[in-house]
Amino acid sequence: MNSPPRRIAHFDLDAFFVSVECLLNPELRGKPLVVGGKGDRSVVAACSYEARKFGIHSAMPMRKAEELCPQLTIVQGTRTAYSHYSRIITDLIAGAAPVFEKASIDEFYIDLTGMDRYFNPLQWTIELRQKIMDSTGLPISFGLAPNKMLAKMATNEAKPNGWMQLEPSQVQDFLDPLRVDKIPGVGDHTFRNLLQLGIETIYELRQAKLPLLQQQLGKHGVDLWQKAQGIHTSVVAPWQEAKSISTENTYEQDIKDPAILLQELVRMTEKLGFELRQENKMAGCIAVKIRYPDFETSSRQRSLPYTFYDDELILQARQLFQELYRKGQPVRLLGVRVTELTDEARQTNLFQDMNRKAELYKAIDSVKTKFGKSAIFKAGSTKK
Repeated sequence: MNSPPRRIAHFDLDAFFVSVECLLNPELRGKPLVVGGKGDRSVVAACSYEARKFGIHSAMPMRKAEELCPQLTIVQGTRTAYSHYSRIITDLIAGAAPVFEKASIDEFYIDLTGMDRYFNPLQWTIELRQKIMDSTGLPISFGLAPNKMLAKMATNEAKPNGWMQLEPSQVQDFLDPLRVDKIPGVGDHTFRNLLQLGIETIYELRQAKLPLLQQQLGKHGVDLWQKAQGIHTSVVAPWQEAKSISTENTYEQDIKDPAILLQELVRMTEKLGFELRQENKMAGCIAVKIRYPDFETSSRQRSLPYTFYDDELILQARQLFQELYRKGQPVRLLGVRVTELTDEARQTNLFQDMNRKAELYKAIDSVKTKFGKSAIFKAGSTKK
């Protein structure tokens, strides 16, 4: 029996950070606007379509953006609001989609393969998009296509605030005129290499000799040649909110001193922050668990703006500990867990004050990677 043709929807919120800022402050609408810091080493995390007309783009140094557009409006970013709206949209998609993948804070894939037996996939996707816009007030675009790559490319062509469907018979006509850097993952370096080979469009890439691409680009050349034919086999990885990283310690002797317990808490939370950064993940929820000598166990959790920074995680962990801890009672076990993990660290990380904090953690992690996780630890933690 032949498998049903793949039908993948890709949702992407348009200029998400900027759109949220305009939702919070409607006076910002229509202005050349960027989200990011104002320091000497700050970069653009997101920009409005009005700002893009001046040549401004994400990850551009803020000074360069201000040179291109002297009337530019800069906002620092409201990370709590971004997390809030991302969760609302995630819940809406989770409640409707048979299988979906949360690719980042503002990007989702939905596998609708075989669903045409039960409903019209295009109409279903249009209605879900409208529901998201009605519920949040945020613009969102989608592409519906035979695979994830094509769906993402269709979304990019449909922006801003639009949608596009690609049938298998339309794929090559859609791809051929586009520049090769429209293929997801083709950056400036690869694009320049292809230009040197006389390849600018996807049509020219499709017509190129495979041995030449292999010789010049190795395995990446083969992958690009396949993508130029519309071939992409990556599957929608079902999103699971239950993913977590945790650490806990059962003590040989119960600990009664709250100062020591707090030191232990800081140490364990630092460990989780390091693991998150190493895996390029952020956590949207943190939990603390305490077990007493009589084996009574209590735990409490709370949502937080997506982060992988120790200081932000420690602040929440300490507050949870204070809410849970029974004063004067010895503790048998102490644990910390972070959940709601996402792979959006690079994206969300941009709008923070990257200058000092990010460089500091980068230096700390470099030392930990080279000399071990316990090579550096906060003054408020105990070294184990």
